[in-house]
Amino acid sequence: MFSYRRGGLRTVLSILGKTAFYCMDNLILIAVSFTAGLLMRRFSRMPEQTPLAMNAFIIYVSLPAMVLFYLHGLDFSPAMFLPASMPWLTFGLSALFFVVVGRLLKLPRATVGSLILCGGLGNTSFFGFPMIEAFYGKQGIAHGIIIDQLGSFMVVSILGVTVAGVYSHGSADARSIVKRVLLFPSFIALIAAVLLNDVAYPDWFLNLIRRLSDMLAPMALFSVGFQFNPGHIGKSRNTLALGLAFKLAVVPAVMFLVYVMVAGMHGLPARITIFEAAMPTMITGGIIAAEHRLDPPLANLMVSLGLLVSFVTLAIWTLLLGGV
Repeated sequence: MFSYRRGGLRTVLSILGKTAFYCMDNLILIAVSFTAGLLMRRFSRMPEQTPLAMNAFIIYVSLPAMVLFYLHGLDFSPAMFLPASMPWLTFGLSALFFVVVGRLLKLPRATVGSLILCGGLGNTSFFGFPMIEAFYGKQGIAHGIIIDQLGSFMVVSILGVTVAGVYSHGSADARSIVKRVLLFPSFIALIAAVLLNDVAYPDWFLNLIRRLSDMLAPMALFSVGFQFNPGHIGKSRNTLALGLAFKLAVVPAVMFLVYVMVAGMHGLPARITIFEAAMPTMITGGIIAAEHRLDPPLANLMVSLGLLVSFVTLAIWTLLLGGV
């Protein structure tokens, strides 16, 4: 028994080391951007309202540019839709779970909305792609792109904005919610990308939206670091533990049952689908929660601590998925 545990621990540590090697560029970007935000706040080099301005740029400029860049030219084939359904199912599961739990625990409305967004939206691209390459090689990235572009991008633009609108108001006004969704920048970009799917972008426009979309990750991580306050952990301890356990353990376990045990998926597509389901909270999901004043400290912690904890949980899920 001892040798088995020691071997299992050695395997996990080996996988973590391999992950760090393959993901070095992204790890450096995460560390530098997040630390820069921490330092700017610590030494009062930027005003308290800085995250508001940065988040607005992310929502209104970088995110639409990313949607236009990555969704354009995508070949929509029937085989894509099973793995792409995972983010939609995940968000529905998150909404159902936290609405019920919120009522049982009498959680504030804003906290429930924040948990739905942070528990239902996974970081399937910026963090997901390099992690897929580290654990499964470049051949797995194609499956991740399908999940991200047909799933996560659309979910955050449609369902994410809808939930944010519902929970940021005292009552759900259907007309105002529909208006919010239709006028949300990334949703407009999504529609434009689909309509222009067969139209070639000019080189200058392609370069423009690529560079604008590349700004999303560092700016979002800077914003998360600027707002990070360890003192909030104690105040949000129970809800934070609930949110992280749901996102990093419950969601991939349920997706395993649905896609492997029920739908009969197997091989690399199945492993990548479950692996993407195990990703930590999408940075954009946390930003949207904060922008709508849905328990911003909790959303910030779900993003920042989720990234750190997921290095271990993803290694564990890789071991569990070895025989799929």
